[in-house]
Formats: sequence, structure tokens, C-alpha cells
Amino acid sequence: MNKLQFEIGKIQHTRKARRIEQLLGKQKGVHHVSVSHSGVVQVEWDTNQISRSDLVSSVKKLGLPIVNVKNNNVPPHKDDHHHAHANLQFLGENTELYFAIVSGVCWIAGVVLSFISGIPENMATILFIIGAAFGGFFTFIEAGKDLLRGKFEIDFLMLFAAIGAAALGKWGESALLLFLFSLGHALEHYAMRRARKSIAALSDLAPPVALVQRNGELVEVPIETLNLGDIIVVRPNTKIAADGVVIKGTSPVNQAAITGESVPVDKRPSTNWPRENEVTKLLPEHRVFAGTMNGTGVLEIKVLKRAMDSTLSRLITLVKEAETQKSPTQHLTDRFEKYYVPSVLVLVLLLMFAFVVINETFEQSFYRAMSVLIAASPCALAISTPSAVLAGIARAARQGVLIKGGRPLEDLGGIGAIAFDKTGTLTQGRPTLTNAVPFGTTTKERLLNIAVAVEALSDHPLAAAIVEAGKKELGDIDIPEAENLKALVARGIQANWEGSLVHIGNRRLFEELTGEKVPEEIDLKMSALESGGHTAMIVHQDETYLGIISVMDIARPEAIATLATLKKMGIKRMVMLTGDHQKVADAIAKNIGITDPMGSLLPEDKVTAIERLLEKEGSVAMIGDGVNDAPAMAKSTVGIAMGAAGSDVALETADIALMADKLDNLPFAIGLSRKAKRIIKQNLVISLGMVALLVPLTIMGTIAIGPAVVGHEGSTLIVVLNALRLLRYEL
Repeated sequence: MNKLQFEIGKIQHTRKARRIEQLLGKQKGVHHVSVSHSGVVQVEWDTNQISRSDLVSSVKKLGLPIVNVKNNNVPPHKDDHHHAHANLQFLGENTELYFAIVSGVCWIAGVVLSFISGIPENMATILFIIGAAFGGFFTFIEAGKDLLRGKFEIDFLMLFAAIGAAALGKWGESALLLFLFSLGHALEHYAMRRARKSIAALSDLAPPVALVQRNGELVEVPIETLNLGDIIVVRPNTKIAADGVVIKGTSPVNQAAITGESVPVDKRPSTNWPRENEVTKLLPEHRVFAGTMNGTGVLEIKVLKRAMDSTLSRLITLVKEAETQKSPTQHLTDRFEKYYVPSVLVLVLLLMFAFVVINETFEQSFYRAMSVLIAASPCALAISTPSAVLAGIARAARQGVLIKGGRPLEDLGGIGAIAFDKTGTLTQGRPTLTNAVPFGTTTKERLLNIAVAVEALSDHPLAAAIVEAGKKELGDIDIPEAENLKALVARGIQANWEGSLVHIGNRRLFEELTGEKVPEEIDLKMSALESGGHTAMIVHQDETYLGIISVMDIARPEAIATLATLKKMGIKRMVMLTGDHQKVADAIAKNIGITDPMGSLLPEDKVTAIERLLEKEGSVAMIGDGVNDAPAMAKSTVGIAMGAAGSDVALETADIALMADKLDNLPFAIGLSRKAKRIIKQNLVISLGMVALLVPLTIMGTIAIGPAVVGHEGSTLIVVLNALRLLRYEL
């Protein structure tokens, strides 16, 4: 199976997207096609049955201009794109709206003239005909294309109803129908363009060129030509051109466009930059992303990702893919429409011959049939879900949350339990010095001095944490260096410092050294720290116990507030999955507000834990970093990756990716999902409710074409405007 993603011209409405899906789906070897409202096409096909070039040429044979082909050698056909629309969009992208306005003005003028005595009746009729011509222009073109492919779509039904009304001499109603139908279309396209522009704005983030150091000179080159390892220079208040590591300079960088963080992040050089080759492993202060805005300082950056592989490029591709993924409600309405439209046509055909059974003229039967045709057309239903999904994805992307389609957008709001991977999700993911407890006559300063001096020689992650925090606490003082470091396996370390022998390690080390048990006071203090989740170590110089130092992977500062917000939102179970000892898990859970801590888990145990939660709760979200949590994420209802910026694995494996390395956006994503679900339900009620109201009234002849048109088009507009409320969503 192979995947191809490309874009086709401007898709004017959902029905056209569905039409393209049907046409491409009939190609031999094509297994799956999904087309988004904004013209992004995703095709999965069997390479043994159809080649990539045959697939692309079959798309062109349908008369569809191709732009922005991904994973393909075919160059983008921008000229085709412009040519295809030049003949219609001659007044810009709002041409259809201008035609609708002219149509409306003519209809209103015709209505006014028909009430003024002394003016010939055919004057009003002429104005109605002009109004109908402008209102029906685009509808006629779409209906013509449908008929040539043997399809009866809504455009044809509306045009047929308008021609029918005109044939009965009701030019005013014909013009009103075409005016409102074209106005509804034009406003629907305008609204959709607004949602699409939020997403398209991502594509404009990356600067087209970068300043590169080449042979001691600064050269301006297109970003596509940047190579891994190139050194680029970013001037103040300009956009960063590539993902990479800072090697020189300090500056605040606004990362909102990628991660959704509102506060700029201070960047500084990494001391290890010549050996760095992966963005994911860098600390936030050392890594930068393409498309983010540099602040007041000059930065020099080593390029770690090519333009086509940058986080921004991956984000754009995934957001476009997300638009093509349909939600469960969308699949439901698609299936419903498949049977509904033919049923409406059969009903209308029967009503046309009502004059055979009941005492009325053919004109009366035909008029009623046209009214029913308008009332029963599922325009609002067709647009109700895609418009909400598109607006929801666009709003989330602006906040630094990537939602990969309608399914996770709908599912996330309905979850009752969330499982958190502990390390790096609820905690900071790196150890921090938490305690320095001196014993006897030793001062805290002396304890830290010795610990920092000895641990500075070690390359252990815990040692780095002790040195960094210890130096910060001691301030700007010179610490004599230690020497002759020796690692004592499973016990600790020893080194010489100022003519003395220093040991730092666990109880076992000192029991072997002294031949006696560790003093009770020290043992009790260590036990208390260990039961709280700390890793405690004894510091010993020559014959003297100096004290205890402890380190711990501490909870993120935002964890407590986020979990409290989730509790308020009605999430009953918040589960923590960790490989740590159960006692440690319990201690952390108590501090931050986790309801179910699960400790001593191996990676495969996490999958079993998710399966159990699914049995009990029905639906569960799993949040982690998307790398070692991938199996558990795949098993959960919705997999959420945190800190996905820079990590291809996290972006690929998760249903939802929180780009920033912060928990804060989780309540926002859940709230947005709930709001989207509510709006989709409201839209279904509005669209189906209007059909259920109008169809009986038109069958009984209670209302004529005019009110049916107003009700039908009004519901379509309400549905679109309701969906657009998601663009303004705030938690």
C-alpha cells in the first residue's frame, strides 16, 4: 500500500469533495480516498495494480488541476490551477458573492416595481430574469458538470426547481430561489475560506531564505538548499529558517506559531552543540524551530533538520491530512445522504403526478413537487459536520494543538479517564537536587561544596543534577577540584578532595567500608526521603558522616493546576503509569492530585493497564511523549503526545499532539472537543429539524416555494455560522 497527498484547485463545497472521492475510488487498485473541504486529497493505492504516474494522470483526466503534490516527483502545476479558475473567478475569490448580490438587488427591484401601478408588468419580469441569470450562473455550471458525469446533485435539483417555477410563470419565485441558493453558497465558501486561512497561515510562517555562513562569509540562500550542519545567522526580529541548536548568542524567541506558548522562550547556546544532531533530545532553551520569531538578540544556529523535514513542514502536512479524516458523525451523515437523496427524487416524481389521483391541475402538482424538492434538499446536513471539524482543527492549530481529524476531535470530549505516563509528562523528566541534610557539626555549605566537587567528575545524570543545583545554591564561589574518581558498581563513587578521601553512595557502600550499620539517625532520614520518592545518598569524608543529599524527578509546576482543572471538568479517574516503585508512585500522586497511581510497571504492563481501564470506563485517553508510550497510546481511545515539537515519532503516533512541552493545553483540547461535539449535535438538529418541518408543510401545500427557500437556505447559513463559533473558542 502506498500513500499520496496532493491538493486540487479550490473545492467550492462538501458535495464536490464527495464527488471526487467517488470518482477516484472507482480507479483500479485504489483502496481508500478522502478529500477535505479545502481540496486536500489523500489516496491509498496498491502499487501492483496502478502506478503513481497513472494515478496522477487519471486525476488530471477528471479535469482537476493538481497543486502541491507530496511524496511525488510530479512538479506542482500552479499554472493549471490558475487557468482552471480564471474563467470563473474573474472578480477575485468573491465573484460568486458579487453575482449573488446583483441577483438580490434585481429581485428586490422587481418586487418593488410589481407593486407600483402604471409600470408595465414585464418590467418586473425582466428584472426577475436578470436576477435569476446572475443567481443561477454558478449553479448552472456545477449542475452541468454533474449531469455530464451522470450525477444528480443538489445544484441540479435547485436549478430544476427554479426552471420549473419559471415555466409556470412564477419568475419572482424562481429568481428568489436562485438568489438565496447562490448567496448561501457564496457565504458558505467565504466562511470555509476563513477557517482554511487559519490553517494556510501555517504555510506562510517559514521565511523563504536564510543567512548561511559559507567560507567565512554570510550568504543568502533559499531554505530548501540548507544542509544538515550548516550554520545560519538569525538577526533580531526576523523569522528562524530551520530547526536546530543554538551555538552562539542569547535571545527570547516567540514560539507561539508552533507550540502555542504565549510567552517567548529565552534561548542560549548549548555547550555540547558540535555533537548535537537531534532536536528532540535538546533542552527547550537550546533548540529552535523553523517559523518562530527571534527577539532582540542575534542567534547562530546549527541546522539539524532540512526544510522539508522541519517541525513546521510536518505540522502543515499533518494538519492537511487531518482535514481529510472524517469524524464518526460525518460517516453517519454520508451514509444517510446516500439513501436519502434518491428517496427525495422518488417522492418528488410521485408528487408531480398527484393530479392523476386528486382533483388539481398539473401546474399545481408540479409546483408542490418543486416546493418539496427545495424543502427536502440536505444542504445544511452536508455542511454541518465538516464545517465544525475544519473550524475545530484550525482553532486547535492556533493554540499549538494538532488534532488529527474528526474522530479524535469528537472522541476526546467523551472520555471519562486519562492515563498519564509519569516521567516527562507529570514530572520534568530530569532529576533535580531536592535536599542537602548535614549531620553533626557539618554545615550545609560544606556538604554541598564536597558533593559538587566530587560529582563534577562523574558523567552520571544524577551527578549533573547535583552539580547544577549545588552551584546555583552556593553562588559564585571557587570550589577546589576533586581528583582520582572511582566508580564503585551498585554502591556509589569515591574521589580525593583536599587531601581527604570522599565517598558518596548507598547504605551498602558504608556497611562494607566501616563494617558496621549506618547510624540510625541517617538511616531513618534516608528511609523518610525514599518513601517520598527521593533517591538519597550518603556523603562521607575520611572517618566522618557529613550528611545526606537527595535527588528526584520533580512534578512539573503546572501539573497540580492542570489536574485540578481536569477534575473540575468532570474527569473522574486520572491514572499515573510508571516503572517506579509503588511507594514512590503513591507519594507523587498524593502531592499532585492523581487518583490512581500504578507503579512498578514494565512497558508491556502499561498496555495491559490501558486495556483494563477501557473495560471499566469505556473510553480512555493516554498522554505521554509518544516515543516509548506508542503501544499504550495505540491501545487507548485517544493517544495524546506532549512536547511533540521536534519529534517526528510523537507527531506520527499520536491522535492529538500538544506541541509545547506543557500540560496546560490538555484542558483546552478537551474543552474544544466538547464544544465541537455540542456544535455538531446542534447543527444536526437544525438541519434535520428544518427538513422535518418544511417537507410536511410543502406536501400539504401550506407553504409555497418562497418560504421553503428562505427556511432551507436560512438553516444552511445558521449551521455554517454556528460552526465558525469554534474559531473563537477559549477555555
